[in-house]
Amino acid sequence: MSAPERIPPRSLTPPAPAELLALGELTVRGRVREASNAVLYCTVEYEGHSAPCVYKPVAGERPLWDFPDGTLAQREVAAYEISEATGWGLVPPTVLRDGPYGQGMCQLWVEVETATDGPDGADGGPDGDGSAETGGAELLALVEGDEPGPGWKAVGYAEVGEGRTALLVHADDVRLRRLAVLDAVINNGDRKGGHLLPAAGGRLYAIDHGVTFNADDKLRTLLWGWAGEPLPDDVLEVLRRLAGELADGGPLSARLAELITGTEIEALRARVAALLRTGKHPEPSGQWPAIPWPPV
Repeated sequence: MSAPERIPPRSLTPPAPAELLALGELTVRGRVREASNAVLYCTVEYEGHSAPCVYKPVAGERPLWDFPDGTLAQREVAAYEISEATGWGLVPPTVLRDGPYGQGMCQLWVEVETATDGPDGADGGPDGDGSAETGGAELLALVEGDEPGPGWKAVGYAEVGEGRTALLVHADDVRLRRLAVLDAVINNGDRKGGHLLPAAGGRLYAIDHGVTFNADDKLRTLLWGWAGEPLPDDVLEVLRRLAGELADGGPLSARLAELITGTEIEALRARVAALLRTGKHPEPSGQWPAIPWPPV
């Protein structure tokens, strides 16, 4: 009679998400076919704990002429590092690791909470002062007329077919406002509506940060509703702290040096300094399309 199979003991204390992603065994379960690059849905298991995740191998990236240095996977990890440095936790835990198809980005999978309200909803909507959180309510909408309505910020007009236009709006939500600042800091060239993930417990996450950190101004986003408005005091305090952490020789700069180029780090510091100098949300330059296409 053979000896019974030994089952490894399950750790009572679950590992931190980043540790689980970095050290766990990756198993590919399927592919996200809507993505332009290779995006694999996986599970990761470590010391008896498991979680769903996304794995984007570098080998599956389509080269971009304006991002010749480094990889999209490295930029995704750099965006997570900046998000963590702000303390806002807007980017799901993300690491750079080897996987079944080579090195790539591995990011915790986020389950999306079903939307319950739109701009006319009576419950759960923002109160219009930029400090509310919409919970599971819609964050983006198309509305009739020329005004966004209470609790919403106007982005611009969009064609909706048959020669008609509608006003594109986003929620006046503190989480979106912080994300708009984060995108300005990391120079996000592709902030689409489908990248916004409202999660359980009122959390908001944002994904797909491969097109970031370019030394040239590339900001394209749906979150222009605060353009030109003063930055809140708490945001300015975060930016001042971030500027200090980005100083040459610091741990954050050393970590970023493994992910993006020195020129891109200098441009990152300059963007933070510009936000602090102006004290305002950036505005579209008018030199190129300010909204990504497609917008969702």
